[in-house]
Amino acid sequence: MPRFVILEHDHPVTHWDLTLDIGPALRTWRLASPPAPGQMVRAEPLGDHRRLYLDYEGPVSGGRGSVRRWDVGTYDEWQEKDNGVQFRLAGARTRGICAIERQANGEYVLAFTPDAR
Repeated sequence: MPRFVILEHDHPVTHWDLTLDIGPALRTWRLASPPAPGQMVRAEPLGDHRRLYLDYEGPVSGGRGSVRRWDVGTYDEWQEKDNGVQFRLAGARTRGICAIERQANGEYVLAFTPDAR
């Protein structure tokens, strides 16, 4: 199964980068906070990231702070939708459905629905 990682990144302000292993690169969104049940989290699409970030923690080149893993695991059930994407995460902290949707104002938000435990 393809992998994902959520990295806590301290530059330029603290945020979380959600990266999904999709082919030769990582599809990435900058999250204002980590995924949490019942919260809508601002999710800014970023350019693709290098695959090394699936396993990397430490300083980022160019004086862009540092990253550390907040969660890691696999994902499946990928679905493209008219206004975004949906997928199921299976990580240590995030186990459930993530939906990233474009809002009427053009911004994206992530909604997380955890699996029943």
